[in-house]
Order: sequence, then structure tokens, then C-alpha cells
Amino acid sequence: MKITVLDGYTLNPGDNAWQPVEALGELTVYDRTAADQIMERSQDADILLTNKTPLDANTLARLPQLKFIGVMATGVNVVDLEAATRHNIPVSNVPEYSTESVAQHVLAVMLSMNHRPMDHSHAVYEGRWEKAGDFCFWLSPIHELAGKTLGVVGYGRIGRRVCELAAAFNMNVLAHNPTYRNKTRLDYMRFDWCSLEQIFRESDYVSLHCPLTAENQGLVDGKLIALMKPTAVLINTSRGGLINEKALADALREHKISGACLDVVSQEPITPENPLLSAPNCLITPHNAWSTLESRQRLMQKTAENVEAFLSGHPINQVN
Repeated sequence: MKITVLDGYTLNPGDNAWQPVEALGELTVYDRTAADQIMERSQDADILLTNKTPLDANTLARLPQLKFIGVMATGVNVVDLEAATRHNIPVSNVPEYSTESVAQHVLAVMLSMNHRPMDHSHAVYEGRWEKAGDFCFWLSPIHELAGKTLGVVGYGRIGRRVCELAAAFNMNVLAHNPTYRNKTRLDYMRFDWCSLEQIFRESDYVSLHCPLTAENQGLVDGKLIALMKPTAVLINTSRGGLINEKALADALREHKISGACLDVVSQEPITPENPLLSAPNCLITPHNAWSTLESRQRLMQKTAENVEAFLSGHPINQVN
């Protein structure tokens, strides 16, 4: 079987060998594939592995030899699933690999926005400590997370793990997930189910953990943001399209909320026109919350398991 990886660089930039996949067939790996290169690089493949390289209906119709598509991620919007089904091509994803990594990132940015360790370190090297005249100084008030309220929108694996880590800091937790039917209280922490509006009204930190759908595009708009406390911080590690970026940028400029921590934006890589680039107190990271080495190693192994299961005649994690 010929296996072609269309965009392998983010999974393995040099520290995460392809050996588990290589053992399963004749492997060709491309770091990146431009739109005009997709057909040329895919035409001989029995199995295609993609992360963000799109495989639309037109492309799939021109690949009669293609037998399986493995998405090296959880989100599968890069593949036209209806077209793949029409052509009898199973599509599998990797539903769980980055839970610890993303949850850790959420706590890291919460702590960073509060304690500002890099800003304080820079201030020391600039000589501001020695000029302060006291044994200590700070650039802005520092608060404890204990007793603060974290609102989690989307209670899947990552959302649950964020709640657990927040509980370790003695935070109060509010959660909202319209599809989650088990409304029992979680006794191991201060936890309550509530409406989306209550989340935004009562939380000191709001963290988004939901997939992007047609229904929730631009979910976090000016009206929801207006409900937030002026001291609150919005965190997004899921999908940029969940937020109306202009509304958020305006709220930050007008000091209606304290800050935002965003690992994702509506168009990636970010463009110079994105209004959030000029918004104050907006921490933007380059969609790397998922990318710890351990997370990428799990993704590599689970991608190989998906391919192996298909080759054995019993596909797993199939999404179509």
C-alpha cells in the first residue's frame, strides 16, 4: 500500500519519527502541500494522511485508486465526508490525543495573564527593580486563582480536564454544554451547570472548548461579551470562528473586559488585517496549545493505529 502524507511538518518537524506509519506501507511524506500540488501528490496513493490540506469533492472524484483517508487531527472539516462516502472511502480521525496539552495551555495562559512573569523579568533586566527602592515590586495587581470562577463552554474531554485542573487551584467552575445530558453535580469540585449567558455574566475566566459548526459560528458576539465582568478574561483554544473578532477587539480597546488569550483565530496563519493584532491585553499564540511532544507522539501512534485497523479490514475512529 502506498501511503502519502500531505502535510506532515506540524506533526513531525524533526523530533517525532514516522516509524509507526512507515512500518505499514510505502510511505511518502511532504511537509506541506499547496492547493495546486494536491492532485499530483495524491494520484498514486492508496492511503492519504492529511492534517489541514483539504480534500474536496472534486479532488476525491479524480482519485479512483484512493482507499482510505486518515485525518491527523480531531476536526474533519478538511475532508468532504459526503463525497468520501459516495466513493466508498472510509475516513478516520484521531479523537483524543491533545487533552493534557490543551488543558495545560489554558492554565498556563490564565497564570501568565495574572502573574505576567515575562513582563516582570523584562522589567528586572531593564533596571526597574533596582530603581523601585523596595525589596519587591509589581507592574499590576496580582490575584490568586483560588475563589475565582472559571466558565467552561463545551464539556468534552478537554473541557472536563480544564475543570479538573481548575479545581486543583480551588476555583469555582461553571459549565455549559447543550448536548450533554448528564446534569448531575460533580462532587469533587465546586461545579454547577448553567446557561451560556450565566457563564459570561458570572465568570472571571471564560474558556471555549467546542467544535465549530454552522450553528455556533460567531457565537461569542458583542452581546455575550457585553455580559462579561470588566475584570474578566476570554480564552479560546478551540476554533477561531467561534468569536466575532471585531467585537472582541472593540471590547478590549474600550476596556469592557480585562483581556483575551487566543490560540486560534478565524484565518490561520493570522493575517495583518486581523483586528486583534492591535487590541490591548490580547495574548495570541500560534495554534500550538495542542503541540507538546507527548501530544504529537500520541497523534503519530494513533494515526498508525487507524491505518493498521483499516488494513486489517476493521476501520476504527471512522467518521463517515
